[in-house]
Amino acid sequence: MNNKEIASLIAEKLLDRKAKNITIIDIGEKSSFADFFINLTAGSERQLSALSDYAEEIAIESGLEIKSSTGKNSKGWILVDCGDIIINIFTEKMRDKYDLDRLWSDCEIKTID
Repeated sequence: MNNKEIASLIAEKLLDRKAKNITIIDIGEKSSFADFFINLTAGSERQLSALSDYAEEIAIESGLEIKSSTGKNSKGWILVDCGDIIINIFTEKMRDKYDLDRLWSDCEIKTID
């Protein structure tokens, strides 16, 4: 599987776990640090942590290496760095605050629902 297919697979599996407002942003042509962002919203802090753990599990099963995971001890945003794919899991408040979808709006964005 290529990175685009892996990003779609991860997004679909997170949707099955009740993640909301999932977008995949193709940042490959605009960024030197990754090819894709997967942005999603959790319904609560508890779900934020559970989705993060599941995202890491799916990524590893898909052959990706977890480079780092940050934000597990903070509130509202966990970033899972899988190299070419970065997974951003937000609470609704933090997603609105940082608005990565708008910041990268000049890139191709696919919505998963």
